[in-house]
Formats: sequence, structure tokens, C-alpha cells
Amino acid sequence: MCDASDFAIGAVLGQRQENHFRPIRYASKTMTEESNYTTTEKEMLAVVYAFEKFQSYLIMNKSIVYTNHFALKYLFAKKDSKARLLHWVLLLQEFTFKVIDTKGAENLAVDHLSRLENPHQNVLDPKEINESFPLKTLNLVSSRGNSSTPWFADFANYHVGNFVLKGMRSQQKSKFFKDVKHYFWDDPFLFKICADQVIRRYAHGQKAIDILKAYQYGPNEGHHGPNYTAKNVFDSGFYWPTIYCDTQDLVKTCDVCQCQGKISQRDEMP
Repeated sequence: MCDASDFAIGAVLGQRQENHFRPIRYASKTMTEESNYTTTEKEMLAVVYAFEKFQSYLIMNKSIVYTNHFALKYLFAKKDSKARLLHWVLLLQEFTFKVIDTKGAENLAVDHLSRLENPHQNVLDPKEINESFPLKTLNLVSSRGNSSTPWFADFANYHVGNFVLKGMRSQQKSKFFKDVKHYFWDDPFLFKICADQVIRRYAHGQKAIDILKAYQYGPNEGHHGPNYTAKNVFDSGFYWPTIYCDTQDLVKTCDVCQCQGKISQRDEMP
């Protein structure tokens, strides 16, 4: 899925399973000089950006590009397009894909990515906040043996049903709205727009521990220490606030790590 707005482009890589689109990776970037492009050029730029970003997944594989810009469907057959568009068409010839026009309402995930506002602007939504608990909210989730609702549920409930927890003081509410702008909900997952502008999926509880164990004990295990393991998790598109503490705890219980200590680059195979 690809989309463009006046100031940003976005792309979502995914697979269809049981007629439901399952996102795999997200990507977006703001435009500078490109903001002066025509609408068609911006939409085409989003497609080029998507194939460059997800090249390792798409090369040698058939794929479908979903876009809400009808003209892109016929652009690849035109011979008299502008030089910039023709250049992009040539760049994409190494990929095998077809373009399908889709309604904007069906492109919600990527539409959100292409409309990320300046993080320094006011994040308060002008619409009225519903102070009552909506019908569509998260179930109570336990974390680390605590039966209370974890902090991320407040963010998810806000994005799902515009619900704000009652009883917050003015300072707490201000911090809540400052933090919540970095998250968005794409059913059934919560995602965070991290400081490096990479979108990562939030993991929690046993799911987070299973991810750590996969990198520690899986086929590509390395036992490189907590920092390196945590970095691999980040690079794979996952996030949770206690990842470094959890990685430290896991390494402390790993017999291999305790016996060999941290592996330096000098000890790695060339």
C-alpha cells in the first residue's frame, strides 16, 4: 500500500491472509523539495520509495501495489510522460507487480503514515473527548504478574475509542497527549513512531519475552550481550519500554552468555 499527502509519503508492506491484509513493515518520510511535485508525481514517488525500502522482500517476487490515485494504473503504459516519471518507471522495471486502484477508506494504515504532522505542533485533537468508557476498548491485560491495566492500554483505548482515563491531573493529561501522538492503532496492534522516525510494533508480556528468546536462542543466536540483542529486536521492528531491562534479565539466566561473557568483534568470524 502506498500513499502521499502534501508533505509526506507512506508505505505498508503486508500479506493477505484469509482475505485480511496483515501488515509486516511500515515506512514513511517527510518531503522537502518534493512537496512541490504534482499530485501524480508525489503518488509515484511513494511507490518508488516503497520498492526501495522493501526491496529485499519484493525483488524476484510478484507483488500488488494498492493506491488511491487512479492515474498511476495507466502511467506505466504511457510513453509521453514527464522525464522524472519515465525515470521512475524505468527504475521499477526490475520488479514484477501490478497496480490496483483502491478507495482511500481502504488505505487507512498507509494514509495515516503519509499524514504524520510536525511533532512540534499542538497534538490536542479539536474533537470532543469522550470521558465515558466506549464499547470498543482493550481487554484488561496483565504484565509481569501485575493484574492492573498496563500503561499502553491507555494509549490504545484513546486511539480505538477516543477514551481518556478519568482522574488525571492537568500535568498528567498534558503528558498523556504529548506521548500519545507517537502511537497509533492498526487493529489488532499498537505501533509507535520512534525517535528515529521508524515505526515499530509494540510488544508486551510473554510475547515480548518470546521475541527476546528468539533472538537469543533461535537459529541466528549470537549471545552477543544485552545491548546487541536489544538492538536486533529494535532493528526488526519491535518496541517496548523495558526491553533493555528484560534483555539484561534474560542474559543473566543464559548459561552460554555467563560462561563466555560478551563476544567482541575481534572474536567474530570474518
